[in-house]
Amino acid sequence: MSFAGWTPELGLALAMLIPLAGAVAIISFARFPVLRETATMATAGLLLANVIPLVIAVGQGARPELQIAQIADGLDIAFRLEPLGAVFAAVASTLWIVNSLFSFGYMNNNNEKNKPRFYFFFAIAIASAMGVALSANMLTLFVFYEALTLSTYPLVAHKENETSRRGARIYLLILLGTSLGLLLPATVMTYAIAGTTDFIQGGLLAQAGVGLAMGGTLLFLYAYGIGKAALMPVHPWLPNAMVAPTPVSALLHAVAVVKAGVFTMLKVVIYIFGPGFVQTLPAADWLAGIAAVSIVLASVIAMTKNNLKARLAFSTVSQLSYITLGAMLATPAALIGGALQIVMHAFAKITLFMGAGAFYTATGKSNVTDTRGYGRYMPWLFGAFLMGALSITGIPPFGGMWPKIFLSLGALDAGQTWIVYALVASSILNVGYLIVIPARAFFSPPTEAPTREFKGAPKLTVIPPVLTGCAALALFFLVEPLYNYLLPIFGEGVTP
Repeated sequence: MSFAGWTPELGLALAMLIPLAGAVAIISFARFPVLRETATMATAGLLLANVIPLVIAVGQGARPELQIAQIADGLDIAFRLEPLGAVFAAVASTLWIVNSLFSFGYMNNNNEKNKPRFYFFFAIAIASAMGVALSANMLTLFVFYEALTLSTYPLVAHKENETSRRGARIYLLILLGTSLGLLLPATVMTYAIAGTTDFIQGGLLAQAGVGLAMGGTLLFLYAYGIGKAALMPVHPWLPNAMVAPTPVSALLHAVAVVKAGVFTMLKVVIYIFGPGFVQTLPAADWLAGIAAVSIVLASVIAMTKNNLKARLAFSTVSQLSYITLGAMLATPAALIGGALQIVMHAFAKITLFMGAGAFYTATGKSNVTDTRGYGRYMPWLFGAFLMGALSITGIPPFGGMWPKIFLSLGALDAGQTWIVYALVASSILNVGYLIVIPARAFFSPPTEAPTREFKGAPKLTVIPPVLTGCAALALFFLVEPLYNYLLPIFGEGVTP
């Protein structure tokens, strides 16, 4: 149900104003923990209440627009919502609520400092992610993309020790370096060629008649300029960001940063280049090959990591490359697979990170080998972890199966059968580095039995991953309405 007097155009503005207002409320209640946490949850709830009618309106064919400012002819700060952006906004606003609940349990039970600052920048990051989701053109998207980088830097550096400062510096250097050095020039070149940076059905550059050489150059600039997509070798920011508290890791890997990256990758291919144009570019074949190699190589590296968060970080590098792969194949099935991966991976991966955080909160331990036998003491937690791992692996009946199927079909449509083998290899490796964790927890004898005083993980750190794990299961059965919702991104008469 929408607010009285609410319109889709007002909803676009509120999608960013609500979390910004929440950030002000959070910092105003800095000395009052209960009020601060209440403000966080109220803001997250209001945002979701605003996004839901937006999603419904877009599903009914509306394309709400809002222009904020004109910089020059063809250069606007403007918003326009279409199905892909609506899906991203829905995922981010839904998971902010869940991650906030988890944050309360994690931050309080681990006696983390500077909580007001933490929740303040969390809200700013969500506002920035909303701006990315709702952008009508590359200029607007670039502005909010950079705002997202800057607002998450204090979250990565939250612990304020030398390790966290170093990780945050790498995070900032790579993300700003790729965006300012590659993404910004690509955006400027797009404007110089087309006279605008608007997202246009069928592709702005395709309609401008760009040649193969220039098209390939721009595609490389965009692919590596979107550093948040973590395509190898510009991925090191992601594992280095794991120095942050676990709720931040969940934000980075499921709710905002990496999803903003791969979302941008899809938007660029669909609306700046056009899928048909990308399919004609030899550069797209090279980039698809790099993405396929990244999928397998990152999985192999994940298997070598004993630290839970490090293993999950390289798993994310692998899983993000699925979406880049879908974008570069650019067939309808591959693009749908990439879009579905944004949703399926978000719910599965936030489950795994919250599970790792809850285990650390309960035990003070953070390595894979430390989980031995703990499944019998924390069955709900490791049951949720198992659901997330099964979804990432692509085992039915979990939602993570569908992106792999659509990407495989897209690869076959593109005549690149070898990519299917890369996807199969990735699933096998997923079993080796993810499923082994709950298996070890449930079936291996504990290295040392917990004391009688052991109480397990706090409820606020267990309930959220259980909820998102169940969502990963439910998404298996919701794929048809999600598929139908996304179809209009191709225009008329295209069926994957």
